[in-house]
Amino acid sequence: MVKLPDRVSRMADTLEYSRVALPVERFDAELVDELKCECASLIEFDRDELIIGHVYIERRMQPLNLYVEECRRSGDEEALRWALRDYGQAIKELAGAGIFPGDMLLKNFGVTRHDRVVFYDYDEIQPITDVHFLRIPAARSYEEELSAEPYWRVGEHDVFPEQFDHFLVSEPRARELFYEYHRDLLDPAFWRAKQDIVRSGEQEDVFPYPEEIRFSRTPRAAPRAAASP
Repeated sequence: MVKLPDRVSRMADTLEYSRVALPVERFDAELVDELKCECASLIEFDRDELIIGHVYIERRMQPLNLYVEECRRSGDEEALRWALRDYGQAIKELAGAGIFPGDMLLKNFGVTRHDRVVFYDYDEIQPITDVHFLRIPAARSYEEELSAEPYWRVGEHDVFPEQFDHFLVSEPRARELFYEYHRDLLDPAFWRAKQDIVRSGEQEDVFPYPEEIRFSRTPRAAPRAAASP
């Protein structure tokens, strides 16, 4: 699910290596002590090299929640608007590729050095066609309406997009900007439409660069009819 499908450049690549030798002098002494304590069975020393038996490497990214908070504190609303718009776009493009991210909190996405929002937490990922996107049923009584627990039945693969409203973006101004572009993520109909597209075998077009830098497409003039002899 993580390695084989087309991930439309919205999921982090994880590269796996064995017996990686690095100069010991590049490590802070405190880090070497922590490695010895936490994963002693996976490291060894060979003269002036530290050898890591098994390691995964990912692209360095800034967690999106920290990026958003930084934008908010600095008052950079343009960068905040971009980040929240691309965050929602990442979710939508993954859905169009048949991937439901599951845990879509800001902290599970990161911003690359190329200014692209990428998903990197795969704990709850699953094929979008396995999910049942449902609308929350109306409460049948006042007691149900006030209940702290769901008053409706929830199946193993049931998802209620209306509940995304409680955790996707919590800060009021950021939330307002996000929903300028992506309020449809709260509608089960949006997700069902994505499922229909995936089941039909269609692959949605995804462009890994902003729309404003695409080549403009101007229609060519129709060729003139050849003159009669």
